[in-house]
Amino acid sequence: MATSPLQAKAMEIRNTRVNWQSYAQGRMITPDEFDIIIKLDSAASRGETFKNMPTQCIATLLSMMSKIAKDQTVQYLVTLIDDILQEDKSRVELFRQYATKNKESIWKPFFDMLHRPDSYTVNQASRIISKIACWGKIPMPSQDLNFYLHWLIKDQLRAQGNEYLQSVVRCLQMLLRLPVYRQHFVELKGVETINDLLHSKTGYQIQYQLIFCLWILTFDVSIANKISRYAGVIPVMSDILSDAAKEKVIRIILATFRNLLEKPSEKEFKTDNSLAMIRCKVMKQLSLLETKKYEDIDIMEDIQFISGTLQVQVQDLSSFDEYTSELKSGQLEWSPVHKSEKFWRENAGRLNEKNFELLKILAKLLETSKDPLILSVAAHDLGEYVRHYPHGKTVIEQLGGKTYVMALLSHEDPNVRYEALLAVQKLMVHNWSYLGKQLDVPASNKDASK
Repeated sequence: MATSPLQAKAMEIRNTRVNWQSYAQGRMITPDEFDIIIKLDSAASRGETFKNMPTQCIATLLSMMSKIAKDQTVQYLVTLIDDILQEDKSRVELFRQYATKNKESIWKPFFDMLHRPDSYTVNQASRIISKIACWGKIPMPSQDLNFYLHWLIKDQLRAQGNEYLQSVVRCLQMLLRLPVYRQHFVELKGVETINDLLHSKTGYQIQYQLIFCLWILTFDVSIANKISRYAGVIPVMSDILSDAAKEKVIRIILATFRNLLEKPSEKEFKTDNSLAMIRCKVMKQLSLLETKKYEDIDIMEDIQFISGTLQVQVQDLSSFDEYTSELKSGQLEWSPVHKSEKFWRENAGRLNEKNFELLKILAKLLETSKDPLILSVAAHDLGEYVRHYPHGKTVIEQLGGKTYVMALLSHEDPNVRYEALLAVQKLMVHNWSYLGKQLDVPASNKDASK
């Protein structure tokens, strides 16, 4: 049964018959190629034929794929090759050995298919590439991998109205199962792309597949350490969890959350991930999920583990931890800490820790965010830091914060302009302690001093 548009189209193509005789009569294929394709054309004889003459079969398929231009025939050929590999994964090595023996690239014939105008052929070729990359004994070389991942991420995942999106993500699911491919995906902004797609309100099947990719990535410790710092990843999964009706979507989100609490190598990263979940009200969602029944017993185990871990974290939660989590998430809002005089008085200097890590995030938000709320809060925080830290003005200027906040004075949103103006005023004051004393002097004393 077809479970995706690509599989449905493949079933339709398998039921068609190509007139190979006409290709032979027109001398577009050789007599030997004709004999072999006729045998491969039959599911009954295909296995035995490929077993007895694998080199001739591979040579025939690749040769015909390169010299036949008709879309319907090329669709049939790439479907046939995909079926041959699907029937026996070990055949991938036979394709690789053939390419090596003939000093050819195993990837080029299928990379060439990615440039064809027919989207079915393109995506079927992509399936073949993924299978060779995952089922072969030798990983895809870095240069070829970067090309293929760039094509998947930039050209396919970000394409508007891609009818074969499910198959594109399926290729990524296969690739990311192998640790050797994960870091390349992250470096090409794959996590950000998944995050954007999850925010676009896709259907539950695509949601499941995309979050599956995130889950697989979190088995890599270096990625699990920093995935919460990709703005919106934990919040968007939390939003999906609150509305999810399908058990498999709930299961994969919980499994990802659990990995984010278990896999990081240092307590700091586990804390970051915990705080992001607490801030997104995951604990409340877990309480609701506990009241339901599930076929998969792992779901309840994951709920109990995540809930227990977050409860421990809540007990040790400070206002600065809360602020740090919010800032690292990139999703600033007017939570109580921002307007707390006591918070800024006690914690402004802590924004300098770890080589001004938090201030750099704040400056980056001021530079790149398009959200008026985030810009308003960030401008306010910059001003409060300057007001409460003696050398804050110098630090902010060095980080470029002054330039960014000055640019917001002409922002279209009045709230952004207002907070930017206040921040600029604070940047212009040279001696806050002196100004504070002047404000505290009674009016009669001020008159007497004139």
